[in-house]
Amino acid sequence: MIADFFLALLLSLIQGLTEFLPVSSSAHLLLPSLIFGAKDFGIVFDISVHAGTLAAVIYYFKKEIQGLVQAWKPWTDNRDQQNYLLGLNLLVATLPIVIVGLFFSDFTDSRFANLNSIAWTNLIFAVLLYLAFRSSTQTKSLAELTLTAAFIIGCFQALAIFPGASRSGMAITGALLIGLNLKDTSKFAFLLSIPTILGALVLMFLKGAYSLELSDLLIILTGFFGSAFVAFFTIKSFLKFVEKIGMTPFVVYRVALGAILLLL
Repeated sequence: MIADFFLALLLSLIQGLTEFLPVSSSAHLLLPSLIFGAKDFGIVFDISVHAGTLAAVIYYFKKEIQGLVQAWKPWTDNRDQQNYLLGLNLLVATLPIVIVGLFFSDFTDSRFANLNSIAWTNLIFAVLLYLAFRSSTQTKSLAELTLTAAFIIGCFQALAIFPGASRSGMAITGALLIGLNLKDTSKFAFLLSIPTILGALVLMFLKGAYSLELSDLLIILTGFFGSAFVAFFTIKSFLKFVEKIGMTPFVVYRVALGAILLLL
């Protein structure tokens, strides 16, 4: 039981740290079991750690979310047009991963959830992130984001269905390629994570949340609170330093990780 608790704590910290960094949380969560044969806590634990990261991003962006909700109220007289358009862009950007997740998630999970695939996915998309970062004009703001551009970002995010691709990494890649500045790129990617994670949670419930065992309550709570705590400070730190450090450190890390995995 103690060993399970510490493993759950480790996995929750990994989820909280990597969910919002462009390094792929799903790949890092798979590594302990693929490399060391660590215990798989199953779908219920996956739900708990994703719920934790969802709670963290909602709490961090609570003011922005309140603005979006206010702008989308049908009875609002003085609608904030900027928040209304931001909400519309988030909705459009969410559509591709919803479609891909519904129809192809089982296929990619069964074919690509292995060390070799994760290694190559890390390498390929790390290079793509670097090219996008180096070539981006970074001159546009969120206020200038069009529905077409939002859909393009969403299509890039949908590629995160491959283990190792990184949801936030792909969204950031797409946003940089259309010229969004780095700070607004990160903010949009984080806001986009809210409907995306929520959709993933619904899909997980449909796949087997009914197997929940209350005897594992300690493991579930550890997953939730551990991932929520780390995710909140990860978001805060990333947004604070992203304009100073850029994407290069994450690219270097992913290339190194991919190379190491290929050698295992």
